Amino acid sequence: MGLILLVAAVFRFTGINWDDYHHYHPDERYITWVATTIEWPVDWQTAFSPTESSFNPFYWPPDAASDGIEVPQDQPRDFAYGHVPLYLGVLATRLAERLGPGLAPLFPEDWLFTRDILNQGGLIEFRHLTAVSRLLTALIDLGTVWLVFLLGRQLFSPQVGLLAAAFLAVNVMHIQLAHFFISDPYQTFFTVAALLFLIKAVGHRENREHREEREKTDNRSPLTDYRKLTTVYWLLASICIGLAVGSKFSAILLVFPLMLAARFMSRRWDFWLGTAVFTATLTFFLTNPFAMLDFSCEVITPPMQIGPISVPALDWGSCYLENIATQNSMVQGEGNIPFTRQYSGTLPYLYFIEMQLRWGMGWPLGLLAFAASGWAIWREIKRLEIGSLRLRDWRLETRNLQSPISNLLLLAWAIPLFFTTGGFFVKFMRYWQPLMPFLLLWAAAWLFSWQKKWLKLGVGTAVLLTTTLYALSFVGIYQQPHPWVAASEWLFRNAEPGALTLSEQWDDSLPSSMAVDGEIRRRSEFPNAELTWLTGTGSNDDAEKLAENVALLAEAEYVTIVSNRVYGTVPRLPELYPISSQYHDLLFSGALGYEPVYVVGRYPTLFGWQLRPDTFGWPNLTPPPLVDAYLESRPGLNWGRADESFIVYDQPLTIIFENVERKTAVELQALFTIP
Repeated sequence: MGLILLVAAVFRFTGINWDDYHHYHPDERYITWVATTIEWPVDWQTAFSPTESSFNPFYWPPDAASDGIEVPQDQPRDFAYGHVPLYLGVLATRLAERLGPGLAPLFPEDWLFTRDILNQGGLIEFRHLTAVSRLLTALIDLGTVWLVFLLGRQLFSPQVGLLAAAFLAVNVMHIQLAHFFISDPYQTFFTVAALLFLIKAVGHRENREHREEREKTDNRSPLTDYRKLTTVYWLLASICIGLAVGSKFSAILLVFPLMLAARFMSRRWDFWLGTAVFTATLTFFLTNPFAMLDFSCEVITPPMQIGPISVPALDWGSCYLENIATQNSMVQGEGNIPFTRQYSGTLPYLYFIEMQLRWGMGWPLGLLAFAASGWAIWREIKRLEIGSLRLRDWRLETRNLQSPISNLLLLAWAIPLFFTTGGFFVKFMRYWQPLMPFLLLWAAAWLFSWQKKWLKLGVGTAVLLTTTLYALSFVGIYQQPHPWVAASEWLFRNAEPGALTLSEQWDDSLPSSMAVDGEIRRRSEFPNAELTWLTGTGSNDDAEKLAENVALLAEAEYVTIVSNRVYGTVPRLPELYPISSQYHDLLFSGALGYEPVYVVGRYPTLFGWQLRPDTFGWPNLTPPPLVDAYLESRPGLNWGRADESFIVYDQPLTIIFENVERKTAVELQALFTIP
C-alpha cells in the first residue's frame, strides 16, 4: 500500500504550479478571491454578523483588502461552493504562514515546497492561498486513495482493496481535479469516509447482537466494546456526512444510505437515524455557519395548490438556499447561461459515460469499471429472495464485522447520484468524481471473482498498466508551460504596447501580467475588448450585434482564441446563432483578413506521441494551415471530442491572429449572411 500511495502522491503533487498561479481555473479563482477576505475576527461581537463578519462567504466585509488584487467592500457576493474547502484552505494557508520561517531552513531553497508553500518566494496572498490550497486538495485526494483501500479490505479482501486503491491512484480525472482548489475532491473524500464508517457501524452492530446471544447462553456479560465501537463509527459517519454536504450540497444524497443503515441498526432505527441527522446537522452548522445565519437574500417559493390546501408564496431569505437554487437552475439548463450551451445536443448519461471512457478513466479502466457496476447491481438483485426479500451475504470471502447490506449501502449512494447528475443538462465531468471510487472498487472486486487466474491476472495487469501509462502521459502536461503563459510571453515580445487585442467573452483574455526577460510586464499594456459571439441568441444574434463585433475587428491588431470554449459551441448551433455561427469559419479560413501568427498547446504525451482532443471536428471547422502544421509537427492520435471542462483550464489549444489585411467594418460585415 505504501508504494501505491507514493505513486498517487507523485501524480497529484507534480505540477501544483501548473499555471504559474495565474488563476486560470474560474471556480478556483473565485474561491481563492473570497478566501483572501476570510480572517480570524478581531471583534467577536461582530464575528457572526452577516454584513460585518470576516467569516461570511456571502458578503464582502466592509474592510476587505488584499495586496495585489481588487477586493470589493461592504456588498453581497454569490458563493455557490461548499464552505468546508474554503475554510480548510484558509486554515492551511495561515498554518503555512506561521510555520514557514521555521521550516524553510530545513529544505532546499529551490524546492517548490520551500518557495511556494512555505512562501519563501514572497507570493502575494492571492497566489499563496492558491499554492497551499492546491497542495491540500492533493492531500485530500490522496486520503481518498487510502480510504478506498480500507473500504475494499472491509468489504472484500486486502487484495481487492489494494487493486481498487491502485486503480484510483492512477485515475486521470482524480489526478487532474487534485490540482484544483475546488469542492469536488473534498466531497468525494468525506463521502467515502462516511460510507466506510456506516458499513463498520452496521457490521459491529450485527456482530455484537450475535455475540450477545451467545453470551447469554453461556452466562457471560455482554461485550461493551462492541457497543462503544458501534456508537463511535455511527457518530463518525454522521460527522463525515455533515462535512460532505458542507463541501458540496449534492452530498445530501447520502441520506439514502444513512436511512438504509439506520433501518438495519436495530429495532430502534428511529433513534439511530435521529442521532445521525442531529450530528450531521450540527457538523454542517459548525463548518457552514452562515448557511444558517445569513438570511439577507431573497428566495421565493411560488404559491402552490396541494390538493385542497393552498400554500402561499414564501420568502425563505437564506443566501445559502439562494445559491443552491441558482446552481440547480444552472445544471438543469434553465436561464440560458452562455457557458452551459456547450452541452446542447448532448445525451443524458451517455455523454458522461463517453467522456469518462475517452478521458476521465481511459477505455480499458472505464469499460471494466462500468461493466463491474452492472455486475454489482446484478449480484445484489440475485441475492434478494423474491417474496421474503431476505438479504444474503455476497462477500468474496467471509470476514468478521461484515454486514450483508454493505454493498447495498454503496449502491444506495451510487445509483441516486448516477440518475440525478447523469440527467443534468450541464455535464461537467467532475460531477461524477464522487462516483468513481465505488466504480473502481467494484472493478477490482469483479476481477477477483473471476475463476480463471490467468484471465484475472492478465486483464488486471493490462488495465493497470495502460491506465498508469495514460496517467504518466497526462502528468507530463504539467512539465510544459501553460499555453496562456506562452502566448502572453509571445505578445509581450512581439506586439507593440498599446495594440488593441480582442478576446472572446466568457473566455479568458491575454496577455497575463508576468515577468518577461527579467522585466515585469502588465496586461494593461494592451487594451482589451471582447467579442460577444457567445452572448446573444435567437433574435439577439442580429445585425446590431454583428456591427459591434466587426467594428472591433476592423480596429484591432490581434485576436486571441485561447480555447475552444466559443468555437466549440457557436458553430454547432446555427439555430441559436444564425449570424455568429459563421464567424469562426471566416476567421480560420483567412476571409476576415486575420492570419494566425502563433499557436501553442500541450497534450498528454508518452514516448513522443501525443493524445490530442479533436476540438475542430464536432463544430465542423477546418483549422487554419498554421494550426494544422503545428498539430502535425509531432506524431499523435486524434482521440475524439473532449468535454470543455477537461481541457480548457490546463491544456487548451491557443491561437493568436494578427490583423494583416486591415479590412474595414463594411467589408467585414459584407462577408456575413444576415437572414
